Amino acid sequence: MSLLGQSSVNHNFTHADATSRAREPERVYLSVPHMSGLEQAYVSDAFATNWLSSVGPNLDGFESEMAARLGHDVRTLAVASGTAALHLVLRALDVGPGDRVAVSTLTFAGSVWPILYLGATPVFLDSESRSGNLDPALVEDYLARAARDGTLPKALVVVHLYGQHADVDPIADACRRHGVALVEDAAESLGATYRGRQTGTTAEYAILSFNGNKIITTTGGGMVVTRDAVAMARMRKWANQSREPAVEYVHREVGYNYRMSNVLAGIGRGQLRVLDQRVQRRREVHQIYRNAFADVAELQWMPEPQGMRSTRWLTCLVLQGEGAVQRRDHVLRSLERHSIEARPVWKPMHLQPLFEGAPYFAHAEGDDVAARLFEAGVCLPSGSNLSDEQLDRVVDHLRRALQRAEVLGAAAV
Repeated sequence: MSLLGQSSVNHNFTHADATSRAREPERVYLSVPHMSGLEQAYVSDAFATNWLSSVGPNLDGFESEMAARLGHDVRTLAVASGTAALHLVLRALDVGPGDRVAVSTLTFAGSVWPILYLGATPVFLDSESRSGNLDPALVEDYLARAARDGTLPKALVVVHLYGQHADVDPIADACRRHGVALVEDAAESLGATYRGRQTGTTAEYAILSFNGNKIITTTGGGMVVTRDAVAMARMRKWANQSREPAVEYVHREVGYNYRMSNVLAGIGRGQLRVLDQRVQRRREVHQIYRNAFADVAELQWMPEPQGMRSTRWLTCLVLQGEGAVQRRDHVLRSLERHSIEARPVWKPMHLQPLFEGAPYFAHAEGDDVAARLFEAGVCLPSGSNLSDEQLDRVVDHLRRALQRAEVLGAAAV
């Protein structure tokens, strides 16, 4: 709407308009911050003590408390974003121009930007059909072929999609055999477990995200996780402008302003204390959806394999059968008309205009699993602060949308 149009609407606003707007339902969002009240004490302390910079007790506390939570003798570094964390990790692995870095294609672009920052080439790998995570058999096949061709990547980034830890052990075995560094992108999976281990500890390097839509948030932020003390010291220096230990400002390497602030780390400390409750509620939200649509056979839900525990950061479904793409689009439009935010699953990186022509290793020719999941996948409102009333509303409108989509699909046939 133009500015002129906005002005016209405002000047002609009537009581009937006000009544209509008052009746509009409150929007249900996909995933929003969920504060506990514990955060404020840490933030207030930062203000009271004037620790308002990129150092301070909250930063030290957040890093040490997260390390204790994850265990396995990890070291942690709180930074400005998950993307910044991945940038530091890939640089620590000496990724640079001419190198290749393999990465899940079904992911957010933040998993790929640091590869470009370092002048390397991303190689996108397809998903397995159920969870959308990397297919271990495909990874093995890709690395074997790359070894024969002399095109092995320097690193492989495995993304734990929507809170479900990937089946990482066979992927790690394949990477070890071929001398490829493995990095966990655990931006969406903090709180998940894999065969008794915490996410973020199943590879030598991992990154976390505390963006506003994540299970816990610092409003914006991320973290590096590693057991490599030498690499951690290098990354900590780079994140702090690569300042040398001298009274004057001395720089011998390129650095970045990547440190998290002490104030935001205080939010993270309060959030970390309720992580288990947040995960439990998202799992409950997921189960409510599963139970509500147990009678609808055409819906495929992300599984939870034995030995794994998902956070259900987002509850996602994939429509099955004839006309799934058109039915998916109808469902999204219908929910939006009722002020319910739902989204497609991530658009695969190999389908993004920026990456047209980039190397892509898929299954058999014509079997693009990630593309199929994107075309028929839906992410539902999944926040831990969703009320039962909001969930009932989503379930009701989703059922109506699915029924209407079936009618439209039948008519099209």
